Amino acid sequence: MVRVVLADDEAVVRAGVRMILSADPGIEVVAEAGDGRSLVELVRAHRPDVALVDIRMPGLDGLAAVPELRRVAPCTAVLIMTAFGEDAAIARALGDGAAGFLLKTGDPREFLLGVRAVAEGAAYLSPRVASRVIDGIAGDRLARSAAARDRIEVLTGREREVLGLLGAGLSNAEIARRLHLAEGSVKTYVSTILGRLGVRNRVQAAILAYEAGLAARS
Repeated sequence: MVRVVLADDEAVVRAGVRMILSADPGIEVVAEAGDGRSLVELVRAHRPDVALVDIRMPGLDGLAAVPELRRVAPCTAVLIMTAFGEDAAIARALGDGAAGFLLKTGDPREFLLGVRAVAEGAAYLSPRVASRVIDGIAGDRLARSAAARDRIEVLTGREREVLGLLGAGLSNAEIARRLHLAEGSVKTYVSTILGRLGVRNRVQAAILAYEAGLAARS
């Protein structure tokens, strides 16, 4: 039996979700909460397998409740119910340890699939939420890549070569051999590159090289 604590500030929503979950005889709603503070106390008391939580609630909302629930009941999986389009909230909750997201307006069967999945230790994202998360990751990657390419514009062609090899993990001696330079010259190039890019060390420079696509081409 999968035991669930359900939290939403609207009683009609709780009733609807409870009805959906009752379609699976292996899922039991053991308690309901109308706000985040009550949710935390009920989860502490019942130790359910899953906390099914609305993202927006009075007092302590679903987002703020995630780390608190992870602290008081680390074995309880937190599954968030959300409206469409709350991308920043999704990223924050996943970072804080939420096991998944369901769209309130999605297919009711997703509630059963989601609760079962997170109860078994898996993650679950409603397909439409998953699509937005993937798009966000891709968009963020593209933005970082464009910013990195802009930053390396200050470098000469030779400096970019050195940066690319540095990003590929080569030592100064290996870069010197690859570019037929004295090792002292490579050290000078590296020092100049760090200064021009405004980075503190080789690691930060290597990350920038990777994001700009230099390391991949080297």
